[in-house]
Amino acid sequence: MSPEMTNYVGYGASFFVVLSFALKDVKKIRVVNLIGCILFVIYGIYSDYLWPIIIPNAILCFIQVYHLLKKD
Repeated sequence: MSPEMTNYVGYGASFFVVLSFALKDVKKIRVVNLIGCILFVIYGIYSDYLWPIIIPNAILCFIQVYHLLKKD
């Protein structure tokens, strides 16, 4: 992936994470934040493996999926 495209993925990730803080519905928050976390993992991988970005966002992906799939 080109460095320019990698930057766009990073900006998109930031946008989705910030957007998740503006929402009120918990399910929508989790979905939007999940998208941002996935994009941050992709950004971290294509930015020469930025582990401080990849690890916490990968963990957050699993947490968001768990809460989205769990039955109340």
